[in-house]
Amino acid sequence: MKFLFDSDSWQEIYGSIRKNKVRTVITIIGVFWGILLLVGLLGAAKGIDNGFKKMFGSLATNSVFIWTESTDIPFKGFQKGRRFNFNFNDIALLKNAYKDKIKLLAPRIQHGEILFVNDFKSGNFQVSGDYPVLDKIQKKNLIYGRFLNQNDIENHTKVCVIEETIYKQLFEKNEYPIGQYIKIDNVNYKVVGVFKKPSTLNIDGSTAYIPFTTFQKVYNTSNNVGWMVITANDGVDIKQLEIDVLLTLKNLHKIHPEDTRALGSANLGDELSKVTGFLKGMQFLTWFVGIATLIAGVMAIGNILLITVKERTKEIGIRRAIGATPKSIRSQIVLESVFLTLLAGMVGIVLGGGVLMVLDSVWGTGPDSALVNPTVDIPIILIALLILIILGTLIGLIPAFKATVIKPIEALREE
Repeated sequence: MKFLFDSDSWQEIYGSIRKNKVRTVITIIGVFWGILLLVGLLGAAKGIDNGFKKMFGSLATNSVFIWTESTDIPFKGFQKGRRFNFNFNDIALLKNAYKDKIKLLAPRIQHGEILFVNDFKSGNFQVSGDYPVLDKIQKKNLIYGRFLNQNDIENHTKVCVIEETIYKQLFEKNEYPIGQYIKIDNVNYKVVGVFKKPSTLNIDGSTAYIPFTTFQKVYNTSNNVGWMVITANDGVDIKQLEIDVLLTLKNLHKIHPEDTRALGSANLGDELSKVTGFLKGMQFLTWFVGIATLIAGVMAIGNILLITVKERTKEIGIRRAIGATPKSIRSQIVLESVFLTLLAGMVGIVLGGGVLMVLDSVWGTGPDSALVNPTVDIPIILIALLILIILGTLIGLIPAFKATVIKPIEALREE
């Protein structure tokens, strides 16, 4: 390892680079471009991944949404086109049948374009009958007050939690809304909470949440459930759970097993797995292309060093004649190879970081940006540098051994 701290070795490397400036620059371009490509693409993949995570936000990604539509196949005496509703018997049966797989189940019911009034201010928004469990499926960012609680459900209280768009429409700026009453479809409700409009994927629009039991009484919906959200336990295959639950619901409502239109569903876990699979494929392709480019660049360095060794044959012969060992000559050439490789790599890393900063400033700002904080983790950079050192060492051994197999007397005769 002494040659690493030998000033003569570094002076010789400096002299070689200075003597062949253009050739050195051309040589390191391949390695520089490979590491720049690697850092840029890996950082972009990370930014896209962060963007999808931001989009889902606090929403439980191992969730499936299920709703009813109309049947498409006649079955057990029922005609095609039959409409039906979920009910609380369905909810109870699902909770019992899949108690080891279902973590959260939220029955829901909604009406849209309902008139909201506060004094002389009004607007049309959605009203949703819900249970407190909804706040666990997608956490509400409360500006004022609280979300629905179990007491609201048990006592059928006329309270509401409104989204900030509704608050801005019905109240003065900075007015404290908690405890005030608003009319929703001509029924008075006390405002107990205001939540911030999600900047991420929002399962509802501008909505006022009221207790499910209150919704039942006000709109006389009896035992009906509009739709449901199911969140699976950790480790449960949400796609398989979706298939099993849909089949169970078809059996309960006498729907043909092959009827694909009677029940609608959206599986967040399935969609997220597609995105994750795409990103993993992108990362694999990035590593493959990046390393292939690095190998090509490092091979170019090896070829240039072979030329250098040829040009310095007489010099090497003189060094051998005055006592230089083959090991010292090999070390010198390998050190030059590793230095050029690392120099190109570090320049590529720095410029790659600059490219990611530009990408972040151009496409990473704004609430709907698809690219969020594109970065490359430090361990990845260290792995890339280690690969460069290994490749630089291996490719440097070729001209190094070429230099040491030349006999001193033959080298001194070289013209």
